[in-house]
Amino acid sequence: MSRPYKRRKKLIKPRLQLRMSGIFVGLVTLMLLLQSALLTASLHHVANTMPNDSALLLGQTNDLAIRLVLISAAVFLPLTLMVGVLSTFRIAGPLYRFERFLLAVQNGENPGDFTLRDGDELKDLAALINSSTAPLRQDGAHDASESDTTTADHCEERAA
Repeated sequence: MSRPYKRRKKLIKPRLQLRMSGIFVGLVTLMLLLQSALLTASLHHVANTMPNDSALLLGQTNDLAIRLVLISAAVFLPLTLMVGVLSTFRIAGPLYRFERFLLAVQNGENPGDFTLRDGDELKDLAALINSSTAPLRQDGAHDASESDTTTADHCEERAA
């Protein structure tokens, strides 16, 4: 079953989403560096306890650790970036819609009640924005209908 309002654009607020995804990528990068250091230390420990060929293992330890970290980085950094973007659009999308809604209210429009898609985060904030702006939206709609009535009365007076 397809959803009628499926969001197509995943980077609705690119600066926020890329910054948050960058934090995820930075965390994975630190994890990979720690993995490299632990692997190298473990291999050095094993090489030092070997009765034979410890020099051979020590000579290959750094190359092996670098290769494993590069392979891990090639797999996990793009994956982390993709997951970061996909996980943040459930927050960035509602933030974008909050901005559009509040600008409409500020401009005196009555955009109706604010709703979010299934799966979007910040539903409590959406309910708070609805209840907080309800008097403004009602006044805006009332002012707009008075303005229309006044304009219609004024036009009738000019015609007479």
